[in-house]
Amino acid sequence: MKLPLLLACFVLLAHNVLADQAFFYVSADDGIHRGSLDTATGKLGPLTLASPAPRPNFLAVSPDHKVIYATQRNDVGSYTVGADGALTPLNSVDCGGSGPCHISLDGTGRYIFSANYNDATVACFRLKPDGSVGEQTALQRLTGSGPDQSRQEAAHAHSVYADPANKFVYSCDLGSDHVWSFKFDAAQGSLTPTDPPFATVPPGSGPRHLVFHPNGRFVYVSNEMGHSVTAFTRNAASGALTPFQTLSTLAPGASYPGITITTAEIVCDATGKRLYVSNRGCETLSLFSIAADGKLALAQTTPCVAKFPRFFTLDPTGRWLLSAGQRDGHIAVLKLDPATGQMTATDQVVTTIDPTCILFVPPAK
Repeated sequence: MKLPLLLACFVLLAHNVLADQAFFYVSADDGIHRGSLDTATGKLGPLTLASPAPRPNFLAVSPDHKVIYATQRNDVGSYTVGADGALTPLNSVDCGGSGPCHISLDGTGRYIFSANYNDATVACFRLKPDGSVGEQTALQRLTGSGPDQSRQEAAHAHSVYADPANKFVYSCDLGSDHVWSFKFDAAQGSLTPTDPPFATVPPGSGPRHLVFHPNGRFVYVSNEMGHSVTAFTRNAASGALTPFQTLSTLAPGASYPGITITTAEIVCDATGKRLYVSNRGCETLSLFSIAADGKLALAQTTPCVAKFPRFFTLDPTGRWLLSAGQRDGHIAVLKLDPATGQMTATDQVVTTIDPTCILFVPPAK
């Protein structure tokens, strides 16, 4: 083989190997770690500490993939992504409340939202040109309570998301059984309650996280305390949510005596045909099929390998699911059937301390 042809083969081989590597970050007890997934085989690479951080919680990434954001203690922190994947602290600001537990960016990538659990506030911050977190532009306080006074004695903002059109912002409130909605002004970074200001889930359900269907017409909410999912239609003009279905995330007839079960993460795949939810306590993942009218049907429940799956996500190819176990520290890989979305456990597991969030980050643009 001639030398130029040999070199070309090596270059092509190296390109294919790199093309199959998807890199992700994990927030853990001691900081933010970086790992890799071979998207062709499902094999995990080792975790390395990308940056120490003060108990990071949820993560988000800028549209250009150059800055990662994290809720941590009582602030929102920003980190620049180096060429080698290492993170360098950029800045941090007070989260605008107490107990930040979720963050997300608006559709323009110019604002970041924080949901603060302890004092039930939702805050918005402007991002500076270098990606650092700037001044607070809005702060809304949620109110109310629910029937379970052990956990619903007051409102508790558990998550916050901008809608696909970047016109509305929604917050799941575990304490009041409300999903709050706000008009979002992307020019000013302001949040204004809609009319009506919220939609409801069944009493005592404790909404935790939500996900938008790719078509924007449906919203699905994981109810932490009710181990269920509520489906809503969404009015794109007014932002109003209307519930039309609530289903258990547990298999029919399943019984777990003496075990408290709470749902956590919820993900809709890119096809819009499948919805996944994690169940803590019974340590399972549930798969729902989504009909054309948005209605759900339970298709599978399966062990998630990781213990107490507080978080999971799908890889960029949609062929693998990574589940994070809060109690055993496992990051476990499940294979997804491309035709049905059904999950199958693999032997791929890496371990860290108290993982909270997994974030796949493509190369910088």
